[in-house]
Amino acid sequence: MKIKLIAIGKTDEKFLEEGIEKYLKRLKHYHPFEFIVIPDIKQAGKYTADNLKEAEGKLILQKLQDGDHVILLDEKGKTFTSSEFASFLQKKLNAVTTNLVFVIGGAFGFSPAIYQRANDQIALSKMTFSHQMVRLFFTEQLYRGFTILKGEKYHHE
Repeated sequence: MKIKLIAIGKTDEKFLEEGIEKYLKRLKHYHPFEFIVIPDIKQAGKYTADNLKEAEGKLILQKLQDGDHVILLDEKGKTFTSSEFASFLQKKLNAVTTNLVFVIGGAFGFSPAIYQRANDQIALSKMTFSHQMVRLFFTEQLYRGFTILKGEKYHHE
């Protein structure tokens, strides 16, 4: 089983890229991990929000395999403390026999088809963050979750 993170569009800010890369390197010590970036839709400004979500949704669905356990990072999802997220992660690692795939949507969120395909939805906060910043926040929280599960000293309660 592999953990995957799928995101729409490249990261524009160098400081975000550096932070994401830092946690991606750390994550590889805990579990097989793959970060998949789907290129931005060309001429996205000509699309309505709904049409853009549909187009992005089709690209996301192409990256999923039958049986993948899909978890959307969505503002309407369940919120956790870091320790609760670590427990959630452990339960998924114990129960899921295929890939565990986390998905970050584009600026307007997800299409109905993606919501239908999802197994779970989680939120990093009740606040709204840019989809680029969510990548850094999520990779750090995933790393933190593994350190909690391993009893390492990264997380303090």
